Amino acid sequence: MRSTLRALIPEAMVTYEEKPREQWAFDYPAQVALTCTQIWWTTEVGMAFSRLEEGYENAMKDYNKKQIAQLNALISLLIGHLAPGDRMKIMTICTIDVHARDVVAKMILAKVESAQEFTWQSQLRHRWDDGMKHCYANICDAQLQYSYEYLGNTPRLVITPLTDRWVDDQAGTVGWALHHHEPWLCRTDRTA
Repeated sequence: MRSTLRALIPEAMVTYEEKPREQWAFDYPAQVALTCTQIWWTTEVGMAFSRLEEGYENAMKDYNKKQIAQLNALISLLIGHLAPGDRMKIMTICTIDVHARDVVAKMILAKVESAQEFTWQSQLRHRWDDGMKHCYANICDAQLQYSYEYLGNTPRLVITPLTDRWVDDQAGTVGWALHHHEPWLCRTDRTA
């Protein structure tokens, strides 16, 4: 299962821009589609930041408009007839897309102009590394290799600022522990 996911993600990454996203999502299993939409979100926000640095003031606003159009296209699919597995996949992508749209809208309001600002760095950002042939999840200064574990095609909870903070805290702790190799973090024979 893990090797299949790892093999399908780069293929899906390449084909992402070949057709409308709402059609592309049906070409891949749910987990691959979800992971790739998150990788592409990180990539497209990065491209918007690059355009901002080049002097194009509306780059992030234009990307936000694209996000809204993509979300509307997915919502229109949900109104129609879909197989149960496809419906769940599209609903889950919508849940993640709503959060992504809100993050970009928040950055526009806060006038975030650099990918190095905390507002962006504090987001869970997925990326594909062509050299390592792996997906990584980054948040603040933590980088974790994606494990390709089976997540199933299940609904996701709504992502709120509180869940964002929880993910940030957990990723920071794991990243710190991996960097510092502290064996006491894993000890279960101690009480508080």
